[in-house]
Amino acid sequence: MARFQRSRFPVSLLLLFVFMAAFHGLQAQYTDVINSNRPGKANGAYAVGRGVIQAEAGLLIEQQDHSLLDTESGILGLDVALRYGLLFESLELQWEGIFQSQNITFNNTGTSERFTDFYRNRVGLKYLLYDRYKDPERNKPNLYSWRANNVFRLKNLIPSVAVYAGANFVLGDNPFYPGEPTFSPRAMVSTQSRLSPRFVLITNIAYDRIGTDFPEWSYIISLSHAFRNPKWSTFLENQGIQSDRYSDALLRGGIAYLIGPNFQADFLLGASFKSTPSRIFFGSGISYRIDNHKDPLINNGDSDNIGRGAMRRSAKLSKSERRSQKRAAKRNKKRKKSQPDTDWDFQAP
Repeated sequence: MARFQRSRFPVSLLLLFVFMAAFHGLQAQYTDVINSNRPGKANGAYAVGRGVIQAEAGLLIEQQDHSLLDTESGILGLDVALRYGLLFESLELQWEGIFQSQNITFNNTGTSERFTDFYRNRVGLKYLLYDRYKDPERNKPNLYSWRANNVFRLKNLIPSVAVYAGANFVLGDNPFYPGEPTFSPRAMVSTQSRLSPRFVLITNIAYDRIGTDFPEWSYIISLSHAFRNPKWSTFLENQGIQSDRYSDALLRGGIAYLIGPNFQADFLLGASFKSTPSRIFFGSGISYRIDNHKDPLINNGDSDNIGRGAMRRSAKLSKSERRSQKRAAKRNKKRKKSQPDTDWDFQAP
C-alpha cells in the first residue's frame, strides 16, 4: 500500500502535464524525412509531428561476463519503439520495449539458466516545452558569410527542451525485475542543440522506477554528424546509469543510412567501462514511418470576409473576364477589316 502511495504523486503530475500541454500552442519541427532516435538510445526533443506513426526496431546481440559472479551471458533481444504524433505538433505518445532472451552460464558449477521476458516495457508522453527554432528568423542562412552558417558559436548551445512523463510496466513474474511493482513512474528532460548544420547534440536526464526499492538515475549525451552525402550520418553516445541494483557507464557508436524519406537503416556497436559485468554489444535495425501529417491552415487575417460563395463568385468573374477578352478580340478584328489597306511602299523624298 505504501508503494502505491509513493507513486501516486507522479501520476497526478502526469495528468497535470497533459492538461497544461493541451492549452499550449508550441509548434514542433516536422521534417520532410524521417527523424529517428535509432541507432542510439538518446531521445530527441522534437516530436514526430501530428498524424505521423513511426516504428523503430532492431535486433541486439550482447555478451556479458561478470568477474565477481564468474558468469558468462549471451543475450539476444528485439528492441522496438512505436511513436505517434498525438493531438498537436509538439506532443508525442511513445511505447518502448526490449524483449530479450539471456542464457547465463555459472562457471563455478558448470550449470546454465535462461531468462526470457521484457527487459524494458514502458509507455510515456513527450512534450516539446521550448522550441529554439520556432522563430523563422533563426532558420534563415546568412547570405553574406559562409563562416557564419557553418562555424560553431556559443549561442548554438542554447537547446530546445522537451519533458517526458511515463511509466514502466512489469507484467507477471519477470526474472529481470524480481519483486518490483507492476507500475512505476518515469520522468525525463531532453534537450537538443544544433551546433552547426551537420552536428546535433542531444542530452537526456531521467529518473526511472520512481517509488520502487531500486530507483534509477541516468544520463545520455549523444553527438550526431551528417556527412556531405545527407543520406549518411553517424553518432557517438555516452550513457551513465546509477542505481543500487545496477550501475554502469556505456559507450555507443554507429551509422545510419536514409533509404527513402520515410525509411532508415542503421548499425551500432558499444561496450561498458567495467567488469561487473563487462558488456560488448552490437545491433542493426530499421525505422519506418507512415506520414499522415498535414500542415495546419494559416489565417491571413481576411478569413472573416470570406463567405461560402467567395470561390464560386471568383470563378464566375474569371469566366466573364475571358468572355470580355474574346469580344474585344472580335471587335478589333472587324475594325481592322473595315480600315483601308495602308500596307504599301512609301519612299521618302
